[in-house]
Amino acid sequence: MTAWDINPGGDNDIVISSRIRLARNILGKVMPTFMQEEQAKEVIQSIHEAILYSNSAIAHEFELIEMDKISSLERQVLVEKHLISPDLGKSKIGAVLIQQGEQVSIMINEEDHLRIQCILPGFQLNKVWEIANKIDDLLEETIPFSFHEKWGYLTACPTNIGTGMRASVMVHLPCLVLTGQINSVIQAIGKLGITIRGIYGEGTEFIGDLFQISNQITLGSSEKDIISNLHSVVKEILKRERQIRMNMKEYNPINLQDKIYRSYGILKYARILSSDECMKLLSYVRLGIDLGYIQDIDMDVINNLMTNIQTGMLQKNYNRRMDERERDYIRTQYIREKIEK
Repeated sequence: MTAWDINPGGDNDIVISSRIRLARNILGKVMPTFMQEEQAKEVIQSIHEAILYSNSAIAHEFELIEMDKISSLERQVLVEKHLISPDLGKSKIGAVLIQQGEQVSIMINEEDHLRIQCILPGFQLNKVWEIANKIDDLLEETIPFSFHEKWGYLTACPTNIGTGMRASVMVHLPCLVLTGQINSVIQAIGKLGITIRGIYGEGTEFIGDLFQISNQITLGSSEKDIISNLHSVVKEILKRERQIRMNMKEYNPINLQDKIYRSYGILKYARILSSDECMKLLSYVRLGIDLGYIQDIDMDVINNLMTNIQTGMLQKNYNRRMDERERDYIRTQYIREKIEK
């Protein structure tokens, strides 16, 4: 279970979570791409100590995990829980500081020296910004960040220069996908400086009708402007998805119900399903819960399943490695146990 698939915030019929990520680099330090192992260790130590020896009440709430000291399965689990990026999961010089409750993580030596990330359930962009900004201020008390008066925070990728901020909202858009309107939405918001990515970020797949909507531009805008623009765009997308849901329920209820109940039936009675199949089926069940067709399952059960049926999480929960065939069998068993409670 992750920090964002329980205790939902606002608009939780569609919005899964809100995230702020701040990219920062340490003045005078070699960038991670060109680092030697010893230089990487120094950066990890300096960031860890900046948290550990601060006067903040949260100083001792963080656990340091170094990528070269954990298994590939443990790294995969961190990716699936959205605590680290897929790139950091492949790193031999990276690390992450994870706060108790898993709402805040600080990725170290990924593309930049550090990336502060905060994730909360529901539509809470201002709240996640407030938390991430406090962590940023705490670190900046003792760590000199690379900052230019004209260009702002200097980052490895030019698209992050400026605020260094990526704000994103993960949303569930099954009806935009069903009606084939999702592509026009992606094209339209691209003109507003907003992009849509897969659930694990740039370059990852769209699965389970889940999409990350985030800002593209970080230079020339303030953090508040970026958040305000993203908030407005997401609100329009929510409005459109809800309207399609209501139209389908009113004018095409039989086909809609068939999709939902067929998915529910497969999840209850199938014996072998891949994670991608399950995500699509869970997507329709989640829609059915929102529309009132399915009333004996809570939404947070589905949100939780969408994380826990992934390859790494499934093996972690059962405390053993599994081949693909066994995973696909155990996955269906796990889902049945949860939805039949």
